[in-house]
Amino acid sequence: MEVMKIENLSADPNAVVPLKTVFSHEALSGSMKMGTVVIPPGKRVPLTGVSNHQENEYSIVIKGSIVTETIGKTFKVTSGEATFIPAGQEHIAYNDGDEDCEIVWVLVG
Repeated sequence: MEVMKIENLSADPNAVVPLKTVFSHEALSGSMKMGTVVIPPGKRVPLTGVSNHQENEYSIVIKGSIVTETIGKTFKVTSGEATFIPAGQEHIAYNDGDEDCEIVWVLVG
């Protein structure tokens, strides 16, 4: 898993507007799914077991914070940070805070 702080990213000096790339990875196929999720305080995703999918997962926390666990490591991810979870890597997330955690996610196959 990778965690990036959005505010630390450098803008492309050749772009007309401040364009920042969070992650850039090669994709072998053209499949992509994008969405949002709001995880209330005290909730866990998934409810039991672990998440595991065949796509790379990219996420940006827009509001609040989340705790994620993967491959024996725990990460606290807060607003303004982005994560990358490689395809096939088991993971869970739970909101240990006192406000909703809003996330924008993308799955790329």
